[in-house]
Amino acid sequence: MEAKQWTVQIYITEDGDDTSARAVLTTRDTDHLSGLGHSHRNPADYPIPEIGDELAVARALADLTNKLLVTTSRDLAQVTAPSPPERSW
Repeated sequence: MEAKQWTVQIYITEDGDDTSARAVLTTRDTDHLSGLGHSHRNPADYPIPEIGDELAVARALADLTNKLLVTTSRDLAQVTAPSPPERSW
């Protein structure tokens, strides 16, 4: 049995109270799919950057998940589409 490995890399950028994250999935076929997530700290909240990172990354991973499900649905539709009927005339 062959083991497959896919990699997800997370990139986080912070600008003041705003945090952005990008999750990039790379498959062994070198396909890339990415998801984006953002968070903004409410000024009334404690300044704990890790919480903004976690929220932005969670949103990026959720976006990546949704995009992967859409890609899977499209791929399935292509291979399960009915063949056109053969003509007998």
